[in-house]
Amino acid sequence: MTNPTIAAEAPAPAPGAIAADAASGPVPPMPSATGLPPSVGAFHYTRYKPWTPPLEQGGVEPGRHPVVIAGGGPVGMALALGLANHGVRCVVLEADDTVCVGSRAACISRRSLEIMERLGALPAFLAKGLPWTSGRSFYKTAEVFRFEMPHDERQKLPPMINLEQYYAEHYLLEEIFRRNEATPGLIDIRWGTELVGIAQDEDGVTLDVRNPERAYRLQGQWLAACDGGQSFVRKSLGLSLEGTGYEGRYVIIDIELHSKHPTERRAWFDPPWNPGSTVLMHRQPDDIWRIDYQLRAGQSTEEALTPAAVAEFVQRHLDAIGEGHLPWKTVWTSVYRAGAMTLESYRHGRVLFAGNAAHAMPIFGVRGLNSGFDDADNLAWKLAFVARGLSDAALLDSYSQERIEAFHVNAENAMRSTEFMSPPSRGFDLMREAALSLSEAHRGIAQLINPRQTQAVRYAASALSSEGDVLAAGPLPGEVMAEQQLEQGHLTDWIAPVFTLLVLRPRAGTALLPEDEVAQALRGDLPFAVRVIAGAGVDGADAHADAAVFEAVGARDGAFYLLRPDGHVAARWQNLPGGALTGALGRSAAAALKEIAA
Repeated sequence: MTNPTIAAEAPAPAPGAIAADAASGPVPPMPSATGLPPSVGAFHYTRYKPWTPPLEQGGVEPGRHPVVIAGGGPVGMALALGLANHGVRCVVLEADDTVCVGSRAACISRRSLEIMERLGALPAFLAKGLPWTSGRSFYKTAEVFRFEMPHDERQKLPPMINLEQYYAEHYLLEEIFRRNEATPGLIDIRWGTELVGIAQDEDGVTLDVRNPERAYRLQGQWLAACDGGQSFVRKSLGLSLEGTGYEGRYVIIDIELHSKHPTERRAWFDPPWNPGSTVLMHRQPDDIWRIDYQLRAGQSTEEALTPAAVAEFVQRHLDAIGEGHLPWKTVWTSVYRAGAMTLESYRHGRVLFAGNAAHAMPIFGVRGLNSGFDDADNLAWKLAFVARGLSDAALLDSYSQERIEAFHVNAENAMRSTEFMSPPSRGFDLMREAALSLSEAHRGIAQLINPRQTQAVRYAASALSSEGDVLAAGPLPGEVMAEQQLEQGHLTDWIAPVFTLLVLRPRAGTALLPEDEVAQALRGDLPFAVRVIAGAGVDGADAHADAAVFEAVGARDGAFYLLRPDGHVAARWQNLPGGALTGALGRSAAAALKEIAA
């Protein structure tokens, strides 16, 4: 299947003013009757034609697809590429016929960039995205806190880049096109195709869809619901998100502004030009700046979104920060209400939920899309293993367990930030005022202002982890393998989306492999690789590192790490006892490992 397009420039309509609730986030504007959404900076929209497959009598597509993905946003496309890494075909149903419109996710974390590297999209993300490491907070006009995200010479990726979501989707889509050129039909994206009906049984799902050409029915073994905060799949199954919603409302305004201010996060609390409120500002590519500001109690949402009110606020803000003399124009406005909510389970029979269909996160700490990418990364290899018959379907229960555990870790941090950024009661408001008023003179108190930016989450309670040895340092089971600088390149250069036995051999004679067991694992059904990182002068290594690297991962005298396809540690050992490797592989993949057992 090809991906035909129709490209056209549309006259620029007035920027959309869209309200949203905590569970859904900003809602895109209705399609323009005059054509495509207007270009934003250097980004030009493309319209993709709907496609209807050959149908049997009664409007039924023959056969059963291994996986159908509802929603072709960034999470759905990331999942599709993750499945493709394991050779699993899928169909993606996307109701729109362009990538997303408007200001949505804007900050991509280091962990998400690692995922993009496994998916093949990293070069484009880095080429366009704006890296940053720090942020500043102001109380009225005084700077009261500066934070630095973890970053050192061992890292090959920045802790964060700013990149508009439409670019992120575009780059993922370009990688999908490349995969389809190499393997036609690997990822079958059906644009302008709306999901209107769902039924499931023990063998799979039956889906009713429609596009501008006609309605038809298709079947899949599994359905992944990546259809966003307004998820049709979630509503069809009678499910709802549960958790905490906040009354605080934030107006989001994207402006085009030719400012030379560096890329950093800035936050103003109770600024004189908008007293009693909070204002955030982020630089994005193409001279687009995102401004988020808190509406005060009693302030009308509708009035705040009028062009006159938007223009007056932005000009007042730019005047206050010394940039009011620069020309600017509005490109987008919307309203956001914070909330931290989740489904009780992300698996319901043959249906699995990911991204905003599964949970909602406040914008503070940028855990929304980054959590969605983590969902896709966790789900892709597990769903691929089940679809290929390598693992029992029980492996998918671990997806739900691990990602709900991650939701609660993320939500705890995000809610702390939200309660400070958008106090839910007068008591929280008084606490914030006290902290801010004391923070300039008392730097310890200023730590309360820390926005707690997103980081990779440890799956501490994962059923897939195996007991091993206590090491002096290094990631624990369930954690992501930490990046390290090698003599040439980085450690993650040697970690592919397969099970990887990382052999850390600082000296000859350390970290000796049970060769028979490794050979059996290599011959088994599960995708498995061995990578040897050794000290200087040690033969037979894939890469070499200095002593500091081995110290950092608890391998002064050698060590073994078994890494899952998503880079999380499944087990670790000082010495690898007989049977430990195959046992840990079987536990991590919920598989019998027939060839190994034999």
